[in-house]
Amino acid sequence: MQLDIYRRPEPEHKLSYLAVPSDQAIPEEATNTDWVLHARAVELDENAPSFAEYGIDRAAQQMAEKGYAITSLAHQIEAGD
Repeated sequence: MQLDIYRRPEPEHKLSYLAVPSDQAIPEEATNTDWVLHARAVELDENAPSFAEYGIDRAAQQMAEKGYAITSLAHQIEAGD
């Protein structure tokens, strides 16, 4: 599955990421934040337990449940990493 990856800054110099299928827009419930395109057509291994590069746990499960996947608060990435 190919995904477009968006990111936004968080407090304490951290980043959150939002992954959506490449052929879809950011979901309405997430459009009120400052998401910026980070990468296009990134391949997701649907069998992997996480999308560690972006701090997204259970990415395939989140995609199936919500149509997008997002970094959890506990796994936000340090900016600059």
